Amino acid sequence: MTKGTVRLTDRYADRRNAIYEPLRSEGVFTWDCLYGQEYALAGLYRMSRDKHQEMRSAAEALGRIYAKTVSVVQQGEPALWAELGLPEASFGAIALRFDETIPTLIGRFDFADTPGGLKMLEFNSDTPTGIVEAFHVNGAVCEAYGAEDPNRGCSAMLGAAFTRMRELYRQAGCRTERIVFSALDWHEEDAGTTRYLLAQSGLVGAGFAPLSALRVLGERLWSPADESDAAELTPVDLLYRLHAIEKLAQDRDDDGYPTGEHVLKLIADRELAVINPPSGFAAQTKALQALIWNLHETGRFYTPGEHEVIERYMLPTYLEPRFPEGMAYVRKPILGREGSGVTIYDGSGTAPEENGEDEYLHQPMIYQQYAELPPIEVETLTGPYRGRLLWGCFLIDGKGSAVVARVGGRITDNLSFYLPSAFSG
Repeated sequence: MTKGTVRLTDRYADRRNAIYEPLRSEGVFTWDCLYGQEYALAGLYRMSRDKHQEMRSAAEALGRIYAKTVSVVQQGEPALWAELGLPEASFGAIALRFDETIPTLIGRFDFADTPGGLKMLEFNSDTPTGIVEAFHVNGAVCEAYGAEDPNRGCSAMLGAAFTRMRELYRQAGCRTERIVFSALDWHEEDAGTTRYLLAQSGLVGAGFAPLSALRVLGERLWSPADESDAAELTPVDLLYRLHAIEKLAQDRDDDGYPTGEHVLKLIADRELAVINPPSGFAAQTKALQALIWNLHETGRFYTPGEHEVIERYMLPTYLEPRFPEGMAYVRKPILGREGSGVTIYDGSGTAPEENGEDEYLHQPMIYQQYAELPPIEVETLTGPYRGRLLWGCFLIDGKGSAVVARVGGRITDNLSFYLPSAFSG
């Protein structure tokens, strides 16, 4: 795509096709439409450099707070892990610590840009998505419009992060020779994201294998030797998995054997190294936000500077509703994703606004002060759409990295749009 070949005066459908057809053809980003409807927009949100820098700085500062908190949690007892909502099958893996300076290797903080400043809503530290959109697609869209990409150069951080994590595992005595990247092969977004990370990782000899092709045999995890030969299996040393650990803990074979629990035991026994590391799962539970806020309110554990960051960027969060009458708040499943099971209580006594999905409603809940997402109007294939803007900022190996914007309702769900962004000047 030639720089500046798309003009805002062109018809929206023509602009969209000019942008996304080349991306589909190259095979890296094929899900610009999801579930039979438009997902990736052809517009361009203009953001200020100051806001961009603040978001990345906030992500780094919050990452350090999470790392400090997770390190202590990992040294805790099963009673604490259970209270945080972590599945019992993961307890052995959770205790493994490899680098206490980072909470995870690849994470994403979600922010609301409110009148009171940026407010962090949650931390997707185990299996974040939106990676291809932020690290690859955004640059292509900016190039098409002749705009400056705020994520320029961020993709190089991915390879450096994978290389360092592999070395950390090697130094810890783990095997790291045979590397496999795995996801649900039928899930276009998950498989595409995983293959993109494989290409960016720079890890020599690494390959892709669908989750369905992985096998537990004895005290090792095995995968096909290559994608063309599913019959020949070789042991896996290091696994990147776009498969949430709480789902892994529940996985069973067709005959009922608890395969996922066995895999978690292999991780705990250091027979299998994983990315994201176990600390990423410990950081994923939203109950950790309640723990951080509780420690902040009591004035304990954190430094004065860390308390300042928590007060500035985090929202009051509890394990039960403790808000004064009339204050709006949100109820969220502690391991929920994509807005599923989220309920907004506006404080007026009217019926709450719910996501409508019940996938995570069996989980314990956290209660967080409501932060309203700013309204925005965007062009779509079906006409103007008035929605709400949510920002994500990736944390890569402890460093603030690429940003990504979503547009949806008051509750951002998996049908929300991806909105490319560029610097305003």
